[in-house]
Amino acid sequence: MVDKLRAMRLREAADRVEESIAETLIYYAFPASHWRRIRTNNPLERIMREIRRRTRVVGAFPDGQSALMLAAARLRHIAGTQWGTKRYLNMDLLRDPEISKACAA
Repeated sequence: MVDKLRAMRLREAADRVEESIAETLIYYAFPASHWRRIRTNNPLERIMREIRRRTRVVGAFPDGQSALMLAAARLRHIAGTQWGTKRYLNMDLLRDPEISKACAA
């Protein structure tokens, strides 16, 4: 990929890819069961979709403070329900010394 970018005269993009490839692929050092969860932001997208759904019902807010209060109320609700306490990753798998060593590198 780096060679293709350089052939397209995108030297700066090629340099960025080359210097950050290790950081981009670090999730492979974690257990395979974590890979999908590490490289996606689905939980955050789900929360944002829920807030967006609630704000669309209201339509227009009188000021930014009222919109912020609605979003904060929804976040408090999520944090206080079973959905908010659901574990996304089993961190016990990361106690393996081999995995810890690979992630620290």
